[in-house]
Amino acid sequence: MPESWRTRLERWGFNFFPTYRSTGAWITYIADDYHEIRIRLPLGWRTKNYVGTMFGGSMFASGDGVFMVMLIKVLGRDYIIWDKAATVRFRKPARTTLYGRFLLSPEEIDGIRAGTAGGEPVERTHRVELTDRDGTVHAEIDWLIHIRRRDAAR
Repeated sequence: MPESWRTRLERWGFNFFPTYRSTGAWITYIADDYHEIRIRLPLGWRTKNYVGTMFGGSMFASGDGVFMVMLIKVLGRDYIIWDKAATVRFRKPARTTLYGRFLLSPEEIDGIRAGTAGGEPVERTHRVELTDRDGTVHAEIDWLIHIRRRDAAR
């Protein structure tokens, strides 16, 4: 799905928001329906560690909050959504630019709506892999997201 003018402007806003900008990453694509976001994390002075490879904190920070924002945009104001926990698995030292693709399937969204319909919260784990241009996985990050209907929060 192509980007819309709205998501292009929002991408620009995310990339220049000081907190996200300080990660060294760039959001390169936001689907019009917010079911996909892509990021690029270049190896540079802001993201390089003491031994010359990608700093693990930069890898983590590049995706922090992305799934949460996607779910907020897709589900709307009727839901309260929070990042609850994250797990990072470093697979291979990165000595080049990394890329991440965050995806939400329509089935996942339907499952969340069905799971929260009775007022109970649900927790979902979403994974992103940070890969180089050749597709080699350098890190896997799992985010545990807490989701509940706003009217059930009281």
